[in-house]
Amino acid sequence: MPEVVPLVDEGLGNSAYLVDLGDGRALVVDVSLDLREVGRAVQRRGLSVAFAADTHLHADFLSGARQLSATEDTRVLASAAGHREFTHSGLRDGDEVDLGGLGLRALGTPGHTDEHLSFLLLDGDRPLGVFTGGSLIVGAAARTDLVAPDRTEELARAQYTSLRRLAELPDDVAVWPTHGAGSFCSAPPGADRTSTIGREKATNPLLRAADEDAFVKELLGSLGSYPPYFRRLGEINRQGVVVGTPELPPLEVGAVRRLLADGARLIDVRPVDEFAAAHVPGALSIPLRPVFASWLGWLAPHDRPLVVVRGADQDPAEIAWQAAKIGYVDLAGELDGGMDAWTAAELPTATTRLVGPDQVSGSVLDIRQEPEFVSGHLPGAQHVELGDLAGRVDEVPQEPLIVMCGHGERAMGAASLLEQAGHRGVAVLTGGPQDWADATGGRLESGR
Repeated sequence: MPEVVPLVDEGLGNSAYLVDLGDGRALVVDVSLDLREVGRAVQRRGLSVAFAADTHLHADFLSGARQLSATEDTRVLASAAGHREFTHSGLRDGDEVDLGGLGLRALGTPGHTDEHLSFLLLDGDRPLGVFTGGSLIVGAAARTDLVAPDRTEELARAQYTSLRRLAELPDDVAVWPTHGAGSFCSAPPGADRTSTIGREKATNPLLRAADEDAFVKELLGSLGSYPPYFRRLGEINRQGVVVGTPELPPLEVGAVRRLLADGARLIDVRPVDEFAAAHVPGALSIPLRPVFASWLGWLAPHDRPLVVVRGADQDPAEIAWQAAKIGYVDLAGELDGGMDAWTAAELPTATTRLVGPDQVSGSVLDIRQEPEFVSGHLPGAQHVELGDLAGRVDEVPQEPLIVMCGHGERAMGAASLLEQAGHRGVAVLTGGPQDWADATGGRLESGR
């Protein structure tokens, strides 16, 4: 078995893969535009990337395949049905590519997208593993509602056929999916990221569904919300993206004020406690952490300049790359000197009160995802998902309230949206529902 190295993006919940072909060359599968980890992996092994395969037109990240083609002369392998507008080898079901000793066979597995391919890695005629992208994933299958809402069931039925086809592979064939735990493309929480055909046949509820109708009902019943940027990236990936190294140019206070006056949005990536202590009025709080990219894509406008406020110890390159890989490739820059520069200019600041789990009183707004809320929430809490809040602020009473999530980061993002919409007396709970129950002895409610 060749060395197959998962390159996991914990924030997006995805895995790319690096395959050492044994001759100084490598194959990569479903790599994002943020190629830093790929670069480190090939450098450690003394490899060059000869092939970059994309299983589908990704909705949740920008593909790095065209970038590799432009900078490393990498051969891009992708579905001919994707009609990509850059040089690539367009593959159809059954096509095989000689990797130099190993082979790669394209398997048509539509469902997650129309043009979806899985790639079967072969040693001669012996299948070693299959890169399943967004078809068969560990314990589930990826969602089918991203192409068009009115085609969700049609594609779910195609997904059924695709999974049954993959299940016909030998039990010892490795399963290397792209989407995994944490992905909004749908995956069970806490699931392993790789598997085998035999294990999935034995444990995956969708492969154990009684028939196609039962499969469709279960798959569609598992679909939650997803970030709006998912609706844009498929077409951008069809065109292909080549960028330089993304940067955060320093902007003086005066330049930031002019940008804001012209409609720019200020994104404050500092930790919750620092934002609470002082922030620029109207700033959107999205703390820098592994899931920063997802929430940036969910909450920040894509058609307005974005200016970043960061802490001195936060890496500007990490901010810029996380933004770039989901399509924000041209950030306006960052407030030079951060909040110190803003306050030194004697400009207004705002604060947000933090409350502990034993200090909860009055109205509570829970902004977690639907499954989280249903599994356990404070009695009487109002529920609006964070991703929906900007369009539903009028449903939130204009009265003092406490916003909560699981820890506090998402809640601070919600509080900043409410403050921008004119709400006053908004506080953020530092903790989650179980912290409240432990601190007060209260009992959580479940269901709606």
